[in-house]
Amino acid sequence: MEYLGVSSAQNLQALSALLSNQQQEDDDEDYENVSPYAKMGPGNIGPPLRKDKDVPPVYMKKNSKDVWSEEEVAEGPQYDDITDPRPQPEYEIILRQSVGTEDVFLGLSRKDPSSMCCEAMLVKIKLPDSKASDVTLDVKERFLDLRTPKYKLGLHLPHPVFHQESKAQFFSEREELEVTLLMNRPLDAINMQ
Repeated sequence: MEYLGVSSAQNLQALSALLSNQQQEDDDEDYENVSPYAKMGPGNIGPPLRKDKDVPPVYMKKNSKDVWSEEEVAEGPQYDDITDPRPQPEYEIILRQSVGTEDVFLGLSRKDPSSMCCEAMLVKIKLPDSKASDVTLDVKERFLDLRTPKYKLGLHLPHPVFHQESKAQFFSEREELEVTLLMNRPLDAINMQ
């Protein structure tokens, strides 16, 4: 006994054409009997689209020769050099917050020990066999660049900082550089100061 199922590609195409035409005719009949408000969809919300050619698109650059705008380029990639053989020094990032007795004993400022309440970031960088005069340091809003004859460090910071208010101190006895960065935190219920 031969199976009379849909087995060939030609039969499948014929069935598909039959079903799609019938479905389209049913949809057209239902759509004609509906009020104009029911025909509206999500694309009809808001002002109508303008088709003026004099309105520049949002993604258009100010200078036509620019490939990227400054906002699109992340800070720090210009310092990355894969051919530079200098190793990265050991470093540690410590988050700090200013806490007084009113915070600890009375809880008046609503600060807690979480990182959300921290105001500053301390970056400790170990630089063995280095002097303070050898260190070149550049701090941006989200990037710290450190260079010495023996080491290089390109560090993407976990939070934006006020780079103009950064402070650095080199400790010769420990051969360590400490960079204190004031964090640029948005004001919210926790970070009200």
